[in-house]
Amino acid sequence: MSDDVATDERVLELERLIAAPPERVFELWTEPELLVKWWGPEGYDIPAHALDVRPGGHWRTTMRSPEGKRVTVSGVYRVIDKPRRLVFTWAWDQDDGSRGHETEVTVTFAPAPGGTRLKLLQQAFQDQAARDRHRHGWTSSFVCLAQAAE
Repeated sequence: MSDDVATDERVLELERLIAAPPERVFELWTEPELLVKWWGPEGYDIPAHALDVRPGGHWRTTMRSPEGKRVTVSGVYRVIDKPRRLVFTWAWDQDDGSRGHETEVTVTFAPAPGGTRLKLLQQAFQDQAARDRHRHGWTSSFVCLAQAAE
């Protein structure tokens, strides 16, 4: 089930029902050995990762596409409210080694009939095109998350 909302061209809101309890879904986001099983769009894998899951802790993942292209994203955890909410920053590494435009991601995990109602809010993107690229990436990633939660 998906209830995607487009309220602002710089804001992404996604909602999914994941067939697992909130504690399990939260662990899939915060335990490195579980996160690498689903993180990234379908067909991607995670050849490198570092997660310091605590407020102020840094995280970094490198995703590899089926064609072998690597992209790295990183940020800082702002809120860890197990098993209800995660807030972290997000920015892609640029070709020159600098960090790109930073957004903030808030993920909430609520008990629901059939599992967990997962809501993702990511803001504020530079433009609608960047938001739409992330919508595509997260939508595909949530397919992988649902499979990992089974």
